Amino acid sequence: MLINVIIFLLSVIPSVLIFVWLRNRHADSILYKKSCRYALVGGAVSVLPILLLSAILFIVNAALKLTLLKDANVLIYQAIYKFIVLAFAEEIVKFITLKIVLKKSQYLYSWADVTALMVIIGTVFGLMEDLPYAIGATPAQMLVRGFTMGHVGYGFIMGWFYGKRLYSVKKRYGVIAVLLPWLIHGLYDFSLTPELVEFNDNFMLLALLLAALDVVLLILMIRFFIKARKKDFYNEPVPLCEKTQTVS
Repeated sequence: MLINVIIFLLSVIPSVLIFVWLRNRHADSILYKKSCRYALVGGAVSVLPILLLSAILFIVNAALKLTLLKDANVLIYQAIYKFIVLAFAEEIVKFITLKIVLKKSQYLYSWADVTALMVIIGTVFGLMEDLPYAIGATPAQMLVRGFTMGHVGYGFIMGWFYGKRLYSVKKRYGVIAVLLPWLIHGLYDFSLTPELVEFNDNFMLLALLLAALDVVLLILMIRFFIKARKKDFYNEPVPLCEKTQTVS
């Protein structure tokens, strides 16, 4: 029991480091730090509707398996469930949370700031999601979830494209901001479906590749924020940031 607690605490360290690092991007800005706190709380609270939805779906799923779905193709059902219900719901909730955080923010946020706030939301969302998964998980599973951090990668994609949408004022980037992380997220969840692996164990390779993609996205995220400090257009207030306050 003690070793599991220690391993879980170790798995939390990367998430904590990401939050502290992004929060300190503008160490002298009180308004930016306040926006980061909004993102922190928003990421934690955004898990609640997903938990409620999951509980409802668990009951509905049990009922359907006894009636309408008892003769249905399990893989088709799992694809619909993982892509439409789980992945789409989670990405939409996180996207709405980002928009609420930006609306509440008194900070003249830039493209890089939007990306940072979305990464914080994704980081905290993933951390909160890991809590129930940690119950009964092996130390290896906890470490893998703690260090791959899929929601951080999805948050980076969503934040980068939505920041570009606000900077360029081109709506198509807003669509990509939701669709791309949703598709990757849904594919990853579906690749872990036991029935899919039973159908063809080669699909386990797909799950491993997508887990590796999570690590790649994490590296790209770190690289982006390091390079963004030298790119003025990443740090200019976006045109759609309709604020009267000045940066402080």
